[in-house]
Amino acid sequence: MHRIYRPTRSAEDWRDFLASPEKQWKNGYSAKELAYAWESAEGWPPEVATLLKSTAEFADLKMNLAIPEHKVPLPGAGNPSQNDLFVLAADGSGAVTIMVEGKATETFGQPLGKWRQNASDGKRRRLAHLQQVLGLLSDLPDSTRYQLLHRTASALMEAQRFQARAAMLVIHSFSSTHQWFNDFAAFLDLFGVNAKPGQLHRVSTETTVPLYAGWVTGTPLSR
Repeated sequence: MHRIYRPTRSAEDWRDFLASPEKQWKNGYSAKELAYAWESAEGWPPEVATLLKSTAEFADLKMNLAIPEHKVPLPGAGNPSQNDLFVLAADGSGAVTIMVEGKATETFGQPLGKWRQNASDGKRRRLAHLQQVLGLLSDLPDSTRYQLLHRTASALMEAQRFQARAAMLVIHSFSSTHQWFNDFAAFLDLFGVNAKPGQLHRVSTETTVPLYAGWVTGTPLSR
């Protein structure tokens, strides 16, 4: 994995990092909306700032670094987890790693039941690793979205690498109807958490660092 990153000059530069720019870089699609929302903000996008300030522990958090399409290696077969946006933030108490997943009409990928059909040894090893990182050691429902597993685990894995004090998953939605929120809520239910839009939840303290998750909704900005 490369450790040298190039800065962006505008939202349009984010297009170059996408796996399939021709398919993903369109008005109304989460990749483009996410780029415009974060590039146009002075620091945090307003809805993300509101989410962080709702919890005293993160009220003074400042963004130090943001990397679009950040890849986190995973064991076993398959590609790394390619996160829409990785944010390394900090305050006087230390660093926090945040994985931001943009959503509009796109789903959270395959349900776990389909993903693990005829699973290879590599897939089984990868899933076991994700469950270990997340502290979800019992059998997971087939309806669980695989993407939510590896995105959240990525936040925790990078927290260990950067010696952060907490890890966070933020779903940055651009759907006025909160499309796919039910999948996010079902995922947090695995941790015994009742998810609500716009609320930052403390998901687990059993992980290597405390884990948080939240869902925010932004206004589409791309044209």
